[in-house]
Formats: sequence, structure tokens, C-alpha cells
Amino acid sequence: MNELRTSVTPVHSQAPNGTSATADAAPILEVENVSRYFGKFCALSKVSVAFQRNKLTAIIGPNGAGKSTFFNVVSGAFPPSTGRIRFEGRDITGLAQHEFARIGIAKSFQITNVFKQLSAHENVRVAAQMQTSRFALLKPRAAMHELIDQADALLLRVGLSSARNRPAADLAHGQQRALEIAMALACNPRLLLMDEPTAGMSPQETGTMMELITSLAAERTVILVEHKMKLVMGICQRLIVLHHGEFLAEGTPDEIRANHEVRRVYLGQR
Repeated sequence: MNELRTSVTPVHSQAPNGTSATADAAPILEVENVSRYFGKFCALSKVSVAFQRNKLTAIIGPNGAGKSTFFNVVSGAFPPSTGRIRFEGRDITGLAQHEFARIGIAKSFQITNVFKQLSAHENVRVAAQMQTSRFALLKPRAAMHELIDQADALLLRVGLSSARNRPAADLAHGQQRALEIAMALACNPRLLLMDEPTAGMSPQETGTMMELITSLAAERTVILVEHKMKLVMGICQRLIVLHHGEFLAEGTPDEIRANHEVRRVYLGQR
């Protein structure tokens, strides 16, 4: 099967924001020949794919395709067994997971990860504080005006201003997921990774979340892992399809719909 890939020809000019167009054209994240083994089981096999800057891309595939393993590898949860990962040209293979936020990568996992005993605002403020003061978590509140304002702005950004003072434990599932995104945004990431952001959500919550993801993708690069193919077909600019831990196809939604191999292995068509 022909792989649906595009090539980029460098153009040496200035982008509107003052950065070079060459830098903008270069992939923000490159996965090169990555495999991941668990004992003798191969969960990912020699996957190579490049993610373009300022695009909303989804990783899709049927159950057992290797989507979660791929997410865990590129988010630093565990290193690849073989292969390399580069972020903005820098080799980050094996980089400690806690360092990802400091280089511009934030992630939101399938299982909500918030401090449920804290208020929504406190969750985001602590996340923001961790980016500026690693060893001053007990800094007096009065000295945290900038962090407080930042947390309020992020809650507004994800639609949670009205829940500012509510304990995270009292928030609906969709609100908790939005809160986790606000916490991820506290490090002002250039790349946002999201693992099944609509998992367990009602149709209404799903619609709200996808609107939020679409708006976030207008500001930064977003890569999400999602099993709801119809949903991502409607919002994503690019799709990567995995099957049995291997790269299967890459393309626009229209290209993926027309891809015979995708229809055969994903949609059960012959």
C-alpha cells in the first residue's frame, strides 16, 4: 500500500510572527523507527511518522492497534525499545517524563489526574506554580498574584470560571477533564498530547470537549489518541492509522476515508 505522506521543501523567509518559515515548516515532533516491547511482545513495530506544527492530528486504529502504547512512548511515560524521538529537532529519546513540560510538551491522560480535594482554582494554580517555583509550594498566597490571575485566565479558557471554588471531586466528569487540560496549559505548551479526551463522556460533554480541542488547536499543535473515528474525522486536519502496532496509513480525513486498507482493517470492509 502506498503511504500517504507529504514532503516539505524549505523556504527561507520570515513568518508573520518573526520566526523563519523554514522552522515553521519543519515537523514539531518526529518519531523514527520506534518499537516498544513488553518482554517478547511487540506492542509497536518500527513506527515512523512526522507531526507538522500547528496541526490537529489524531492517532486512530481498532482495539489493539497500539494507540495507547504510542501515546505513552511519545509522552515520555516509558522509552522506546528502539528508535528515536525528536521534538523541534532535539533528540528527547529517554528524557525523564517530568522534563517534558519544561521543554514545551504537555499531556492529558485517559484517566483524569487532578487533585480532587483541592478547588478547581487551586489545581490550576499549583500546576502554574510548578512551572515557576519548584521548591516554594508553601509560598504565601498574597505573593502569588500573577499565579492567581493566570489560574483564573486558564479556567476561563476551558469554561470553568463558574466552578472556580468548587472541589475538583464535585465536578462532573467532563469538567474534570477540562480542568486537567487547564492544568496542562499552565506550562504554555507548544505541543499538547491528549489520550482519549472524550472517554466516558456523554454526547453533550463530548461536543463541548471537541469544541475546546478545536479552539486549542488554533493556538498550538495538538495530537490526540481517539477511538471515535467519526468524531475525529470531523475536526482533525490529519489522521495517523495504526494496526497491530504498525503504521498503516496517514492522510487527511478524505484520504483516510478513501484508503482501501483502512476500510478493510478498521471498518471491516472488503
